[in-house]
Amino acid sequence: MTRIFLIFFLFITTSIATAQKVHLNVFAGVANYQGDLQASRFTFSQSHPAVGAGILYEFSEKLYGRMGFTYGKISGDDKKSKLNQDRNLSFSSPVTEVHLGVEYDILNLYERSLTPYVFAGIAGFKYNPSAIDNSGNKILLQPLGTEGQGFVPGRKKYALTQMAIPFGGGIKFALNDNVRIRFEVGLRRLFTDYLDDVSTTYADELELLINNGQQAVDLAFRAYEVKPALSYPAADSKRGNPKSKDWYYFTGIGVSLRLTPAAEGRPKQGKSNLGCPVNVF
Repeated sequence: MTRIFLIFFLFITTSIATAQKVHLNVFAGVANYQGDLQASRFTFSQSHPAVGAGILYEFSEKLYGRMGFTYGKISGDDKKSKLNQDRNLSFSSPVTEVHLGVEYDILNLYERSLTPYVFAGIAGFKYNPSAIDNSGNKILLQPLGTEGQGFVPGRKKYALTQMAIPFGGGIKFALNDNVRIRFEVGLRRLFTDYLDDVSTTYADELELLINNGQQAVDLAFRAYEVKPALSYPAADSKRGNPKSKDWYYFTGIGVSLRLTPAAEGRPKQGKSNLGCPVNVF
């Protein structure tokens, strides 16, 4: 992954000096997730701010290479969900992502003012889920092994750096050949179900206590905080759904700016005297 980004960076750096087809892109919007603590695929409920920056390289007038960095925060809380309120689990996590991919405009923005577009690629991201305990302290969940990671056969502690498949699309509006505004919805297909620290079944309470400590027990099962009469479930009772991987996504507005003026010889058909596209479709 690191080699891929290095090669792409060197390619873009060389291209700036020759083809002059590089656009700087900045992004601001919201981040959210879908998983065991939030079942809806797409919702603004419990969303948090996200920001990003990147570069686009023009392979042609409709096809681009894209590379970028995005940072946001995601969270989920059973109290705010209609699905498992009695389970009473919650988490939050920063998400730091670097992505690489391609982007395709359906229409030519040198001839039109507006176009839908799509993108896809690969990404690497870091996360670190945490929860707030009864004393108001922020507790990192991965080291605790709340589902018996580290001693239950087949359950290793999940990695905090993972791969994802980013894809999505949006709408672009060209102010001129050098400045474009975009609205984008970008989803990330993950290969982990532990973005929210919830995936499979409850570990045996006594074994969890002996191997991972009291704090792991306290944060593995929190239903008693809502209903004191409830006791820790039997080992292998359902805690999450391992058949469905987690997702996160970014939604927002971006602005792209060509780093050097548009090269001479661009298509002039459909342009006004000021060089702006006069056709919307």
